[in-house]
Formats: sequence, structure tokens, C-alpha cells
Amino acid sequence: MFSFLRPFVFNLDPETAHDLAIKSLKFNFLPSSLFSVADEEMLNIKLFGKEISNPIGLAAGFDKSAEVYNEIFKLGFGFVEVGTITPKQQYGNEKPRVFRLTKDHALINRLGFNNDGSEVVRKRIESNTPNNLLGINIGPNKDTESMLNDFLKCAEIFFPLGDYITVNISSPNTPGLRNFHKEDVLRKLLSKINEIREKSNFNKFFLLKVSPDLENSYADGIIKLILEYKIDGVILTNTTDKNRDSLLDDKKKETGGLSGRPLKDLSTEFVRRFYKELKGQVPIIGVGGIDSGESAFEKIAAGASAVQLYTGLIYKGPTIIKDIKKELIDILKNKGFKNIKEAIGSDSN
Repeated sequence: MFSFLRPFVFNLDPETAHDLAIKSLKFNFLPSSLFSVADEEMLNIKLFGKEISNPIGLAAGFDKSAEVYNEIFKLGFGFVEVGTITPKQQYGNEKPRVFRLTKDHALINRLGFNNDGSEVVRKRIESNTPNNLLGINIGPNKDTESMLNDFLKCAEIFFPLGDYITVNISSPNTPGLRNFHKEDVLRKLLSKINEIREKSNFNKFFLLKVSPDLENSYADGIIKLILEYKIDGVILTNTTDKNRDSLLDDKKKETGGLSGRPLKDLSTEFVRRFYKELKGQVPIIGVGGIDSGESAFEKIAAGASAVQLYTGLIYKGPTIIKDIKKELIDILKNKGFKNIKEAIGSDSN
């Protein structure tokens, strides 16, 4: 069905198409049985305190204001991350701000954390209990007086509601945000977040989302702080504002974060490096260029406990999760793995 509809969808502005997808999901007309596969128990895994059916998640950026996460679970995702959510409602950057690079199976966006704001989203989640593992991605408002305080406000609000909170320091579309990759700046943020987490006796899970454009010295400092502050997980990686040289599409010169296939190898190398240096002690979620069972397996074999996608969904439609699950199961069988857990870090040892 999607292959038939795709030419019509791709004739729409990307944001118009996205809004249409959100509205369509609200009708909740697709049965979850449509997206199940045989032998899916091979993909079962425990992640951030919950047993989930598979390690394939939807990345933040699709369900920005937590409108349709339960409907998304029905598409076969093992977990969903909503956001990025800021303390106050935010329009984001001026349109147009999303661009399809169809020749490269990629997107460039400079959305700028457009969302309904923390109070609206809080009420929405409180009135619609998540049916599965839900992550909540938080960030600062663009016009804030203190990015640090914005992170803390959102952490206070959403720690009680999500299964995990992701502190997003890595978007290229909010000026100054990536300064949190500096060790001294990040240390202050993590210590304050941990003070909030202590109120729940560390029962809430806390993740950090990292940029793929890090200098080596910054990466070393982040790895050290992840261990020092007992961060529960790391998401590798966000979009890149580099990596344009090999792109084919004319829109490659647009400003913003690049996602999709061109990010695949770059993000996988980050997963491999962090897995080796963290020695498997901290779960990694691998993101970037995942649109098949093979690309998902690459991230897992490099050290990811789970993966997320977004751009692949745009290009391949809602059956992509079912296809990835089938392909992953076939790969596991062919390589002699009994379950997905055995494959984590299998090519990094």
C-alpha cells in the first residue's frame, strides 16, 4: 500500500506529509497483529527495566508532542521516544525547514525543537498511559535565559512519567546546545540531573544523546562522565551538520541536521568505539541510517543493545518494522545466535 501511496505522499511538503501521518495514526485503524512476525521471541530483550518484544525503537522527532505513541507501538516498534520537549511551547525555526534528499535516502531538517511544551505534553501522557517502553526526549527553549535550568525543569516534570528520559545535547539546530559536550559544562548538567534522579532512589533511567560531529577529546570526556555519573544509557547519534561531500541530491546544501543512509557508517563507528571504551557496562542505542535488518544488525553487532530509526520510516513506510524484524531473525538464525542478546557487540570483541 505504501509503495502505491508514496509518489502522492512525496509530492507533499515534508511537514505536511508528517502532519498527515500523525492525523492518520490517531484513527488507530491498523491491528497490531498485522505487524507481528514468526519467532519474534528471538528478539525479546530487557531494556531500561522493561521486557520488550524487540529492540527496534522510533527515534525522537516523529512524535514530537507525544500525540500518538500508543498507536505507534501497534506498528511493531519495541519502544518509542517522544520529543524533543522544551519547557515552553515552541514554534521552531522558519519554514521551509525539512528537506527530502531522495537520491540519498536522507533528510535534512532545521526544525528547532518545535513542540507543544512541557505542560501540554505532561497532561497528554498522564491521560494516556503508555502501553510499552516510552522514552521522553528533553531540551531547552531557544530563547531561554538558562539552557541548564530548562533541562532541569523538564527532568523534574518527566522523570515520573517516562520509562527513561533522554537529555538531548546534540541537535545542530539550537545555537549553543552542543556546548554541553564540553566536559566542564556537561559535568555540571549531569550532577544536577542526578540530584533530581536521586529523589526516586535512582529508579528512573537517564540517557544522554550525543552528536556524531564530536572531536575525539570531547568523546573521551563524555565517556568518562557517563561512567562517573552512572548514566543509564547513551544514544549514538543525532543528526550531523557535516558529511555532505558524497551526497547526490541538490538539496544537500541546505542548513540543518542530516539523517538517513549517509549517517549509517559514521554512527556505527561511534557505537563501536563507545562499546569498547564503556566495556559493555552501559546500554547503547544506535541511531543513523537504519532501514533494513542488515543495517540494524550492524549496529547491534557493533555494540548497540537497541536501535532507533526515523528517516527509514519516511522512505519505506509503516511496514518497515515488520521487514526489519523478519530480516533480523533470519540473520540471527544464519549466524547461529539463539537470540538478539547474544549478538550485541559480537563484532567488537
